[in-house]
Amino acid sequence: MTSNIDNLISDFSRFYILIILYEGPAHGYNIISKFKKRVGKKISPSLVYPFLKQLEEKGLVKHSVKPIGEKERKIFELTKEGRELCTRLFKRFANLISIAIEPSLEICAHCGCKVYEGGHREVINGKEMMFCCIHCAISYKKEREYK
Repeated sequence: MTSNIDNLISDFSRFYILIILYEGPAHGYNIISKFKKRVGKKISPSLVYPFLKQLEEKGLVKHSVKPIGEKERKIFELTKEGRELCTRLFKRFANLISIAIEPSLEICAHCGCKVYEGGHREVINGKEMMFCCIHCAISYKKEREYK
């Protein structure tokens, strides 16, 4: 069971490395630092560098050597094919996330948009209602005045 969880975490880490590269070119240490800052967990260089090498062998990433401070570093960048792969993966992942968060979404009583977080609550005619923003609440009340 542990190896399945380790594989899952490893796959998530790889996916997140792709996200970082999609945002722009980065060197290995930069990827490791961003990962730790955003995810709150350390990622092993023994996962990052072999993965970057695999991506490069498949033509999804290319590197150039540039001076950064006192050192020269390999700067990794997605190729056109790598960006296309990321776009496809992100679309699939977005669909999965959408399914996962759907039960926690609320619907704006005025415009019908889905509200993930925040929004504006207001009691109207003794009933608490959810709106995406105060402007929808005002519009909702104005429309009810004229009916």
